[in-house]
Amino acid sequence: MPDSFSVSTLWRYAVKSMMGEELNASEITQLGILGDRAFALVDQETGQVVSAKNPKKWPDFFVYRAAYVSPPELGKKPAVWITLPSGEVVRSDQPDINAVLSAALSRPVTLQASAPESAALEEYCPDNEGKDNEVIRAAIAGDAPAGTFFDYSTLHVLTTSTIDHLRELYPQGRFEVRRFRPNLVIDTAGLEGFVENDWVGKTVRIGESVRLQITDPCPRCVMPTLAQGDLPKDNGIFNKGIAQNRVHVPFAGKALPSVGVYARVVSTGLVRRGDSVIIE
Repeated sequence: MPDSFSVSTLWRYAVKSMMGEELNASEITQLGILGDRAFALVDQETGQVVSAKNPKKWPDFFVYRAAYVSPPELGKKPAVWITLPSGEVVRSDQPDINAVLSAALSRPVTLQASAPESAALEEYCPDNEGKDNEVIRAAIAGDAPAGTFFDYSTLHVLTTSTIDHLRELYPQGRFEVRRFRPNLVIDTAGLEGFVENDWVGKTVRIGESVRLQITDPCPRCVMPTLAQGDLPKDNGIFNKGIAQNRVHVPFAGKALPSVGVYARVVSTGLVRRGDSVIIE
């Protein structure tokens, strides 16, 4: 008998590494949640994609928020409202958008709707602080189409059981879904622990038509520990929580601290909050 659960919530991040939008429903396309990671900033000096994974270079990036001016549709990508740390709100299609964002970030950047060839980002490694490899170059879109801004795959799935277990491991920490930037949160009430570890290699059926193939655990870096809105910076989120779940990651070929899983879209369709989820 397959395990049956339900969709708790959906999330979309119009601009990579900026705060996103919680949704009640969305089309799931071959590129995941419709409109997800459709834009990103590119560092004009290095050509690398701007990411909160290097907080020393981009220290306030989680203060920026992005939301579409109108709901995206298949084949139609509307402009995006971007809220700056100052509270100023700008549009992605205004003529001076690159100058405004460059001034806010104190570095020259370009807002782009497709990734550069051989796109990569910089990732800060806390364990290597003070060493030559403190910041490493990491390729993006390993299991996603070229030209996209996904870290690895088009969908990131997280369960409520994992969040609950992390809270048990480190009660002082504020473990909330937004720290982990998932696309789909699955309500797995009644189960305990990092339940999605066992989903790798399995198929997830959602609602009437959506089918996902779970490919890998989602390795974690410094990002979940960073301050977001009213969530404080907290290194214990990683050291006392995430680090307790070291599992083999097929695409990396080794065990890594992980939370959640990556998924590949097998068949598309509409997903709504509350839809049934069956693991096969």
